Amino acid sequence: MRVVLDTNVWVSGLLLPNSNAGKILKEWKGVKFDVVVSSYILEEIGKVLADPKIKKRLHWDEAKIQHYLDLLVFFAEVVDVSESCVQVEADPKDSPILSTLIISNADFLISGDNDLLNLKENYQILSILEFLQKLEGY
Repeated sequence: MRVVLDTNVWVSGLLLPNSNAGKILKEWKGVKFDVVVSSYILEEIGKVLADPKIKKRLHWDEAKIQHYLDLLVFFAEVVDVSESCVQVEADPKDSPILSTLIISNADFLISGDNDLLNLKENYQILSILEFLQKLEGY
C-alpha cells in the first residue's frame, strides 16, 4: 500500500510519538506501507520543523532537520507536483498535497486537515484514525 502523509501527520507524529499520528510514523518505520512525498510536502515539513518553538520541543538543530528530510527522500518515493493538477478551493495551499495523491496514484492521502478531509467523497482521503483502523485490517 502506498500513501501520502500530509504535513500535519509528519509534524504531529514527531512532536507526539504516542499520538495516533506517531503510531502511523511507527507503522511506516515498521514497513507496513510505503510513503509518497512531493518536494512541496518536504519543503512544508522543513519549514514547520524550522520554527523555533518546534525546534526547541524536538531539540533539533538545522543539521538534524536536514538529516531527517534527507532520510525521507531516501526512504520515500518522491513525485514532482511542480504543476498542481487540482485546486482545493477551501485552501489553495492544500492543492499540491492533493496533487501528490493524484499524480502518484497512491492508495490514500492521510490528513488531519478538515479542508482535505471534506473532499473524501471525491478522493481517497482518510483521517488519521481511519487509516490506523485500515492498517489493523491488513
